[in-house]
Amino acid sequence: MKYFFETYGCQMNSAESAALALVCRERGWTEASDSSDADLILINTCSVRLTAEKRTFGRIAHYAGIKKKINQKLTLVIAGCMAQRLGEKLIDKYPQIDYVMGTSARSEFPLILEAAENSEKAILNISEKSVFSFSVSHFEEGQFKSFIPIMHGCNNFCTYCIVPYVRGREVSRDPQNILQEIRLTGERGVREITLLGQNVNSYYWTGGYNSNNDIIDFSALLKLIAQEAEKSGIGWIRFLSANPGNFSSKTIEALAGNKVFCRHLHLPVQHGSNTVLKAMNRGYTKERFLELVMEVRQAMPGVTISTDILVGFPGETEDDINMTLQLMEEVKFIYSFMYHFNPREGTKAYDFPDRISDEIKKERLSKVITLQKKHTNELLKSRIGSTETVLIEGISKKNADELITRTEKDEMVVVPGNKSMIGSFGKLTLSSLKGNTFRAKEILLASG
Repeated sequence: MKYFFETYGCQMNSAESAALALVCRERGWTEASDSSDADLILINTCSVRLTAEKRTFGRIAHYAGIKKKINQKLTLVIAGCMAQRLGEKLIDKYPQIDYVMGTSARSEFPLILEAAENSEKAILNISEKSVFSFSVSHFEEGQFKSFIPIMHGCNNFCTYCIVPYVRGREVSRDPQNILQEIRLTGERGVREITLLGQNVNSYYWTGGYNSNNDIIDFSALLKLIAQEAEKSGIGWIRFLSANPGNFSSKTIEALAGNKVFCRHLHLPVQHGSNTVLKAMNRGYTKERFLELVMEVRQAMPGVTISTDILVGFPGETEDDINMTLQLMEEVKFIYSFMYHFNPREGTKAYDFPDRISDEIKKERLSKVITLQKKHTNELLKSRIGSTETVLIEGISKKNADELITRTEKDEMVVVPGNKSMIGSFGKLTLSSLKGNTFRAKEILLASG
């Protein structure tokens, strides 16, 4: 039996697809090289933005048509956030769908595989009270980088965000299970891990960890993970996504005190106006965000910081957008994910008055993008000549004799080399810049 997955959205979806693929392999299934050769197709969906759902509807319609006209035996599964949000409405629209498996129903997946093996229909025990459970492993065979979820869900309820409604309330993962997965990935040659959570720094484990039944918060977990990573051969650790509102001084201390944590942080500010931040229910002010950036940079000299910026929120004024541009000037982010407000049905902001026209939203977004490009170019140019440790990630798409590498500061570097070096750490000097990608003349593999 063969499976084929299509995964959309965030890194958490990628990790969860990897976990589901492992379930398939454990039952003796193999991955199909093409969807036309699959017995089961799973689409792991995203609901964060309307554009993501529109794209997914197109893929569902495509496979529903194939099942209806070409391969009636095909098992079609829709998973993830969109499945959680729409539920059985998806089957009403596309009767060819066999199973809708929301974010809390992944434990039912083995039943789906068993039914497909026997050409039967599985009866799933899925209800609104289904509780999310973490998979044991999210490792992708043959990979040297791995995602490791440490928490799930979000309690923040930002007024524009659908995530708490499709992912549910926050659930933290048992620290022993996290450390065990780090050990396993290290044994399999993984060199870099990324800790995942919708609100990763709100991690909080009260189930007892040691004989003292210590409570483990995010900063304490980071220290445990650093110790385990050192023993397991993990070279670098990153994490996504952190909320600035609960980024503690203890977390900064843990990061600064352990070199295994990459000197790059993604801190989504979203906006530079306190009025808009309050309307977004972000839980912090512009001033607090600037204080946090200063604390981080004092503790970790040379750290790069990236962010998310949302423009065109209902009620946003020209003064508000100018405050955002001013904040960008003060912080100088290495890069930003920039987008304009799109109302998501089911969120509080969907019913907010004073919506901004598309024309003005695009105009304001253009100003933000232009300024970010300027800052990115200035920051990258200032780095030419520095010597950096990099992780070799793959072969350049433009030249088979060149490698794509990444610094711990999340900068891309192209350098001559061969594929036998992929997955290794090396040292190089940033010699020139083309666009947002550095070039280097040679790379020396790190010892050990």
